[in-house]
Amino acid sequence: MSQSPRHAARRARPEVIGEAIKEYIARHGLGPGDRLPQESHLVEALDASKGTIREALRGLAAQGLIQTRTGPGGGAFICEVSDDRAMELLGNYFFFRPPTIHDIYEVRKQLQPAMVASLEGVLDDDAFRRLEAVMAYYTHPPASLEEERTQRIKELEFHLVLVDYCPNPLLALMCRFMIRLLMSLTTCQRIYEQPYPELRQRGYDFQRRLLDALRDGDTDQARHIMTEHMQAAQALMEAREATLDKAFFRADDTAGEAPSREYLALRDLSDAIDPSTAPSR
Repeated sequence: MSQSPRHAARRARPEVIGEAIKEYIARHGLGPGDRLPQESHLVEALDASKGTIREALRGLAAQGLIQTRTGPGGGAFICEVSDDRAMELLGNYFFFRPPTIHDIYEVRKQLQPAMVASLEGVLDDDAFRRLEAVMAYYTHPPASLEEERTQRIKELEFHLVLVDYCPNPLLALMCRFMIRLLMSLTTCQRIYEQPYPELRQRGYDFQRRLLDALRDGDTDQARHIMTEHMQAAQALMEAREATLDKAFFRADDTAGEAPSREYLALRDLSDAIDPSTAPSR
């Protein structure tokens, strides 16, 4: 009888220890800023070497669950996983199964109206000022292709501002992930690199109507406008046949930059080992 995948792969000791530490955190009600037991105590309690403990802690740090500090008062401290880290980890899942523009907007059509409805009574004057400040970037036709690309990003940032006020953390995370896919992956480069005045104008018109409905406290109208907005955006994006290029998700501002020096060094190493694998340049 073949073993199930759960039992077929035996987990490495550092991974087992990492999971035990996560269980310890949960069962003891520890939170951001709390310190884990000292390394020497972990070594003794878990009957593991320093190297194994440190590898387990590095794994937790890579997940964004802890930070290590050196010097007096140092150690391993629990930290809250940031939105960027959570989305990068989720983005890794889609590396070999990249969603399409259609996939993204099918999800956005369901989530964005629900997110807007959750904002009833939540938005304050500061929120509306933030939204207006973002919209100011695309009230006018762009003077250059670079400005047009900036406007596309700002149109998406409008939705990120709304998400900042969403009281449902799960809904907020999923909405933010869909938006960041469109912003940070190379998904929409073919669209952003070409003039597309209709996309800016229609996006602005929808968002202006949406903002007015939110100011008036008309949740039903806001939900309806957001639904129309997502349907129109999907049609425009799919008309340009945008594709998701294969690239690891990057939630920071380095998305779209030239390859790093470290990557180029690895590429040259790979070429030297096996020239047949060298990509066309």
